[in-house]
Amino acid sequence: MKKIADQVYYVGVNDLNKRLFEGLWPIPEGVTYNSYLVVDEKVCLMDTVEIDFYPQFLANIREVIGDRPIDYVVIHHMEPDHSSSLSLLRKFYPDVKIIGNKKTFDMMKGFYGITDGAIEIKNGDSLSLGRHTLNFYLTPMLHWPETMVSVDINVNVAFTGDAFGCFGSLNGGILDDHIDTEKYWLEMIRYYSNIVGRYGTPVQNALKKISGVQLDYLCTTHGPVWHKHLPKVVDMYDRMSKYDAEPGLVIAYGTMYGNTGHMAEVIAEAASQAGIENISLINLSKTHYSYVLRDMFRYKGLILGAPTYNNSIYPKMEHLLSAIANRDMKNRYMGWFGSFSWASKAVSILKDWNENKFHFEPVGEPVEMKQSMNEDVRAKCVALGQSMAKKLLNEE
Repeated sequence: MKKIADQVYYVGVNDLNKRLFEGLWPIPEGVTYNSYLVVDEKVCLMDTVEIDFYPQFLANIREVIGDRPIDYVVIHHMEPDHSSSLSLLRKFYPDVKIIGNKKTFDMMKGFYGITDGAIEIKNGDSLSLGRHTLNFYLTPMLHWPETMVSVDINVNVAFTGDAFGCFGSLNGGILDDHIDTEKYWLEMIRYYSNIVGRYGTPVQNALKKISGVQLDYLCTTHGPVWHKHLPKVVDMYDRMSKYDAEPGLVIAYGTMYGNTGHMAEVIAEAASQAGIENISLINLSKTHYSYVLRDMFRYKGLILGAPTYNNSIYPKMEHLLSAIANRDMKNRYMGWFGSFSWASKAVSILKDWNENKFHFEPVGEPVEMKQSMNEDVRAKCVALGQSMAKKLLNEE
């Protein structure tokens, strides 16, 4: 039995089997599907778990409440990794009432055909469970239209859905007080940048709604329960949703035979020698673009490079470009470079993406290389790295 606070328990599960979250994002450290119980005069379940884990989920629930019925289940977010057990839950607990907002129930009907036993709440509504009272805050587009947060005002516990979540399984402990949290910080940034990153304004709106609420625990649906590090977690979300960043540099490149990679290394060395300490050098040929997005939410400078491929651009760079455009990021500097064997295209494509989609401030002169490195190309790569370093250091 995993107790969080007075009459509040963890009943979630680990997923150490899935390789890709949402079929897209590598999760080498796994992921959790978190669910919680408030056990009072009424028993209230906070979210469910992915349906594949229902037997373990049910066992976790029964370890806490035995044969007691569940009176309510609050659905903070309708994505199937949190809601797909609803139909089975109804079979085991046929009288359970489902609490959500109007948009929750529109989706619930579409996903699972459930239309009865629903209690609709609006922003600012409350629900008494006995000694415990839940206050509800609607947080639309964090990161779906129906997302919301509930706060148990008697123990200052917030149930936040995907907000404040991160990739990574739990290695035995639940509360951040009892575990080494080091592995979660970069995975929180990668989770935010890839899952939530487009929705900076809704995140800011949500933070304002709960800014005056006393919170001692953040019970998210992915990752640890935040208690000891709660201020740090809220600050991270605040900064990321404002697109604040450190004066560091992300250099992401694709390479087929190593020539474009050679350019990237020269640029990185020049930026380092010019005084930039935080440099993330990522080869898209072997590393998933989610790590580039992660580091773009950490650092203000970006330099992209790729070879021309089939009169277009290296495909993995094209995937990254589309992902960056989808995040609608702001306040970044960008440089670019590319290579070709007989027909130039990559450099002009990178320029077009920035001018028409990203709207980042361009820095330095783009560098184009035909076939392989020579002294002229090397000097231009050095100049690009130095220009970005100068721009970033002037920010300090």
